[in-house]
Amino acid sequence: MTYPRAHAAGRRAGTTPSRSGGRPAGDVRPLVPPRRGPGGRRLMAVLLVVGLLASVLPWWLDTPAGSLRSTAATVTAAGRITGLVAGYLLLVQVLMMSRLRVLERWIGGERIARWHRDVGATLLVAVLAHVSLILVGYAGLEDNSVLTEAGVLLRDYEDMVSAFAAAGILVLVGLTSVRAIRTALPYELWHVLHLSSYAVLLLGFGHQFSNGAQLFRPGPVRTGWLAMYALVVAALLWGRVLAPLAFNLRYRLRVAEVVAENRDTISIYLSGERLERLDLLGGQFFRWRFLTPGCWWQSHPFSVSAATNGRWLRLTVKVVGAHTADLRDLDPGTRVWAEGPSGTFTAAHRTRDRALLIAGGSGITPIRAMLEELPPGAALIYRARTADDVLLHRELGWLAEARDTSVWYVVGSRDDAGPRQVMSPEGLRRLVPDVARRDVYLCGPPGLVEQSLRALRQAGVPRRQIHLATFEL
Repeated sequence: MTYPRAHAAGRRAGTTPSRSGGRPAGDVRPLVPPRRGPGGRRLMAVLLVVGLLASVLPWWLDTPAGSLRSTAATVTAAGRITGLVAGYLLLVQVLMMSRLRVLERWIGGERIARWHRDVGATLLVAVLAHVSLILVGYAGLEDNSVLTEAGVLLRDYEDMVSAFAAAGILVLVGLTSVRAIRTALPYELWHVLHLSSYAVLLLGFGHQFSNGAQLFRPGPVRTGWLAMYALVVAALLWGRVLAPLAFNLRYRLRVAEVVAENRDTISIYLSGERLERLDLLGGQFFRWRFLTPGCWWQSHPFSVSAATNGRWLRLTVKVVGAHTADLRDLDPGTRVWAEGPSGTFTAAHRTRDRALLIAGGSGITPIRAMLEELPPGAALIYRARTADDVLLHRELGWLAEARDTSVWYVVGSRDDAGPRQVMSPEGLRRLVPDVARRDVYLCGPPGLVEQSLRALRQAGVPRRQIHLATFEL
């Protein structure tokens, strides 16, 4: 069934978290953050392309004309080129995993995730091509079999054992990044395997400078590559260690209260220091680590489900596993380690004056927070299997009144005729006639996201106007 816009009478929020949650209509801030344009993203794309060309340029300058007359020499040259490309792409990949906030501001969280995926696939191909071409090329130059040449490289060439190990780890990471395999693995196991990609940077470093034809000699090329490694490691150290340490020392977050929203969803309210100074936009997320036995060793990404108010933060979590089940029993006062805020699923990254928001299940949490900061006149389609699965409906009613937002609740299974019709291109155009001229924010289960993307594109919405909530990097 489809339920139209909800209306609810609000009451003024107190100064401490309450079980009603959120900020009622009379207390909603009308502040709309200014837009962040695409200039930084375009500059970063240009810099990455220039860097790729610069990484191959030393081979071009060092290779005299007529030196590639034999097949073996040509194959070896191709192996060296793919090696330089692979080395550069590895640095780019690690840089994108560094969680530098300037990169998220410039590029955008969803786009970083896409670049990370595409660069990762290209990196894997480049590494496999490099290994294969070097083995075949060297074997041809020395008149050996490929297996014999592999033994020679491992035995006689410095740092080659670690280089082969790096290639093996990269293949493992690539395989576990395939969606079918990733979804079958426990999140914690996948996360640990994915973090092993840092070992690739360490293990592959040595052989580039001890055996690389363009990098083993002292000079500006070698110095430039060493500088790139130093900058990437510094970015990694800052984004992953120093910035989170400074954040947590500044805000000192603790659990204030845990509230059950329904049978399998909870809201966790957090208190802290200097929260009025927190630079947080509705729709952003943190990676949360609750410092209590059984939870301290895991870090999971959850969006805030209410915009910052200077008094408390809130995250709303669906219980889907052992870790999230343990969060039900958090005691008030439990210390919280947070990394963030991250993400560009925000009102600041809009491209149009009006927006359509589509949420499925617990995907309402970042959207509910963002509604406080979007310009008035937004439309929200909330997809849920049953009425009991609808979260934060009282707050959505307050926001509908305060922000002039149209809200439709689309309730039923994916096979029901009503929801299928509403989520079709024609159904979306019927609910929101100007959908092609709006930004669309989409958050929910993969099936809903894929179906909605197809329907939105068929309804004429340009891809650049569609924003997805992307969490993990």
